[in-house]
Amino acid sequence: MSNSSSLNEFLLLGSADKWELQLLHSLLFLGIYLAALLGNGLIITAVACDHRLHTPMYFFLLNLSILDLGTISTTVPKSMANSLWDTRAISYSGCAAQVFFFVFLISAEYFLLTIMAYDRFIAICRPLHYSMLMDSRACVQMAAAAWASGFLYSVLHTANTFSIPLCQGNTVDQFFCEIPQILKLSCSDAYLRELGLIVVTACLVFVCFIFIVLSYVQIFTAVLRMPSEQGWHKAFSMCLPHLAVVSLFVSTGMFAYLKPPSLSSPALDLVVAVLYSVVPPAVNPLIYSMRNKQLKDALKKLIQWAQSQH
Repeated sequence: MSNSSSLNEFLLLGSADKWELQLLHSLLFLGIYLAALLGNGLIITAVACDHRLHTPMYFFLLNLSILDLGTISTTVPKSMANSLWDTRAISYSGCAAQVFFFVFLISAEYFLLTIMAYDRFIAICRPLHYSMLMDSRACVQMAAAAWASGFLYSVLHTANTFSIPLCQGNTVDQFFCEIPQILKLSCSDAYLRELGLIVVTACLVFVCFIFIVLSYVQIFTAVLRMPSEQGWHKAFSMCLPHLAVVSLFVSTGMFAYLKPPSLSSPALDLVVAVLYSVVPPAVNPLIYSMRNKQLKDALKKLIQWAQSQH
């Protein structure tokens, strides 16, 4: 292949060769996908329908669930379809669209997780200023900023990646079109520009991560000063789910994009990609609803209402 203009499709190699393993891959992904659809769908419906959940914390959680649904829908259905139809192909435009939506949704999610840390910080460390700083207009503006930043960021990454000449074939060693795997197909040093952008991304991720960590240091310092155990319990039930989600998201994402080439192997790359792109959207609803009484009550009401309609 002389350059990317002669490419009209890519081959995704991140699935097994044997039909039995392909079926297992499809069933596993289908189970995770349905869990993500159900969990996030329930949270979106509960937050939208229950007026008691019309607060900044749940508004951001609603946005997170929408982003999670988008992220998992960008990669998993195509991978399942390829396994079931015993094909590896994805069109050039399909691959570009997958890269665009995946980077858009996952970066918007990360910016949103940073905003959610700020929301927790204000709620616990500046409770008297909370209603003023986190009014509905400010919340909408923050969420819009996260979505817009993700969009602009994705345009930059996608345009950069697909402007690089590709001459190392068209096989992508992953179950979806992932930027590091596409860069492996580039000619000579043309990929360094996108690599530079990934390093800048890592710095931005690190800055947001430091902001989240500092927010939580102050949150936990404030919580430990609280006299009542009830205050402790309420603060920890608000913060620990968010911290768990951030830790899973950042650790797997950073490892996927910044691990040294010597550590790279198709099996490890596949496992890490599943951990940062497929697992979080499915487990986030579980993490957030596990210790949250208000959300549990809203979900119970929703399920009871659904049952009464039958």
